[in-house]
Amino acid sequence: MKFRPLHDRILVRRIEAEEKTAGGIIIPDTAKEKPSEGEVVAVGSGARDEKGAIQPLDVQVGDRILFGKWSGTEIKLEGTDYLIMKESDVMGVIEAEAAAKKAA
Repeated sequence: MKFRPLHDRILVRRIEAEEKTAGGIIIPDTAKEKPSEGEVVAVGSGARDEKGAIQPLDVQVGDRILFGKWSGTEIKLEGTDYLIMKESDVMGVIEAEAAAKKAA
């Protein structure tokens, strides 16, 4: 895929939630909410500060993140659904997943 977000924007692929509850009840597609967890696929170069210097982003490609329910703009690239959002829409990085990925 050839896509590069600009400035402080990131490209995110949603990570689908489990289809069963802890009690074993299967949740139908019509009752499922869109997941608010995703994997960073591409990042921009960063935002500019007051002096014009580029501030690099805190998130990196491969990070597993949590974001708000209504964050980002949905797009489709090469048949896959993605979200484009600003880094400020990210609530946090799931460290356990990131650490396990770097160790592998």
